[in-house]
Amino acid sequence: MENKNENSLLKTGNFIHSYINEDLKADLNKLHTRFPPEPNGYLHIGHAKSICLNFGLAETYNGKCNLRFDDTNPAKEDTEFVESIKNDIKWLGFDWEDRLYFASSYFDKMYEYALMLIKKGKAYVCDLSAEEIRQSRGTLNTAGTESPYRNRSIEENLDLFERMKNGEFADGEKTLRAKIDMASPNINMRDPVLYRISHQSHHATFDKWCIYPMYDYAHPVEDAIEGITHSICTMEFEDHRPLYNWVIDEIGFDLKPRQIEFAKLNLSNTIMGKRFLRSLVEENKVDGWDDPRLITLSGIRRRGYTPESIRAFCEMVGVSKANSIVDLAQLEYCIREDLKPKVPVVMAVLDPIKLVITNYPEDKVEMLEIENHPENEEMGKRLVPFTRELYIERSDFMEEPVKKFFRLAPGKEVRLKGAYFVQCTDFIKNEKGEITEIHCTYDPETKCGSGFSKRKVKGTIHWVSKAHAVNVKAMLYNNLTMEDKNSEKGYSFNPNSLEIMDKCMVEPSIKDAEPFDRFQFIRNGYFCVDYKHTTKERLVFNRIVSLKSSFKENPINSTGK
Repeated sequence: MENKNENSLLKTGNFIHSYINEDLKADLNKLHTRFPPEPNGYLHIGHAKSICLNFGLAETYNGKCNLRFDDTNPAKEDTEFVESIKNDIKWLGFDWEDRLYFASSYFDKMYEYALMLIKKGKAYVCDLSAEEIRQSRGTLNTAGTESPYRNRSIEENLDLFERMKNGEFADGEKTLRAKIDMASPNINMRDPVLYRISHQSHHATFDKWCIYPMYDYAHPVEDAIEGITHSICTMEFEDHRPLYNWVIDEIGFDLKPRQIEFAKLNLSNTIMGKRFLRSLVEENKVDGWDDPRLITLSGIRRRGYTPESIRAFCEMVGVSKANSIVDLAQLEYCIREDLKPKVPVVMAVLDPIKLVITNYPEDKVEMLEIENHPENEEMGKRLVPFTRELYIERSDFMEEPVKKFFRLAPGKEVRLKGAYFVQCTDFIKNEKGEITEIHCTYDPETKCGSGFSKRKVKGTIHWVSKAHAVNVKAMLYNNLTMEDKNSEKGYSFNPNSLEIMDKCMVEPSIKDAEPFDRFQFIRNGYFCVDYKHTTKERLVFNRIVSLKSSFKENPINSTGK
């Protein structure tokens, strides 16, 4: 079976692609992958890489991909997270069809297999505490110490394990451990814990169980039951692969999934750890799991990122076994490239200052025809009202202009986008010395598109008619964290990660915009209507990304690979 297409995730030479082709040339006649999230938080951009890889491989090889929730830790899991994960995967454009599974659906089977391991003499009930187990495991250079409970009889172990299930013991009082090799060079094989006691209500099984399987035991069982051919996971599970295979072999499954590891996605200037994200949410430092500052898929979706841009980013990053840090600018490049040809361009003034054209008729409203996109004629044109009083960006005027400042200044002339040349004749200050109003005159012979004017100016600035402006709120985002040498982590929450522009004035063409509508605000970036805080009375915009990019195509990542 040959692959249907090639991209950075699946192209020829990719080691995962090579392994799969090798297996398909042998006895394997199908490909079956899975995406196995734990429902203990919202997915982030790192999970998108795994989603695109697992579902993408299934599409490429005409196989299948399951969505399976590894819900084995009731203390941190919730149906809210289950639903958010399903929404994220659908948003990215992937479909698990009828293959939605939960680890909790297999709890009865897992318990039966655990009994089988006990009867084979491959598992035992241990009374050591979690800390005592850690201490007895040894180090990379020294062997572990066998538990004093390791040689309990099969009968005693069966009795104790059933009593664990029946709730006779407290949390942490006993565990079920695999009996493998306390001298193994791989610490994960030194009698790992298979089951622990947890008197927590489970989101799906409620109070049926008070013992729960550990991930390293549950994961291979789930894969084998579902007929997964390739268990594709991140590099931290490479040392767990022998235990994965041990569980499969000792239980005696006919199908042995092949585990393949790849490097996690790490982004510069971002923190993706669920513990950190959860703390921000629980401490109300952010506006929920979908705060646009977060790198969660819900957050970047709310911010205005498109699924196409995320898939393009994952393909561009590709897969390898080498850990590296991808520049955040690479992600921003992908959203710019996706939005640039397809979103309308409008005029919006984020920090307005009033401009009065003193020689323009006071009651006149002129409807100017302006293109909706400078590079896409198919998007057509719109009519924008032009009047005597306008708003321009405060930064587009300087009382004492610096060298190479080509915008408005005393005596200077600029073009108003799609309109006329104006020349500054005066300005007004308040008692604090702040400029509050700029006066200009316009040249009627310089109307844009008229063909009459032969004069040229170096600067063009955007504007909005004061009488017709729509007042919106614009949310600008900066890095969520900042360097903090006094913190053990080396970073802390950036209190300036959100900047609110409450007096933003936008041309009237956007007044009927709906949540998730996207626009390019001339010179200010790409913006998206926020679904959470927009009301019938007030539009709220999230800045998706600025217009300028520091990313260069064909980048070299931090490892030089």
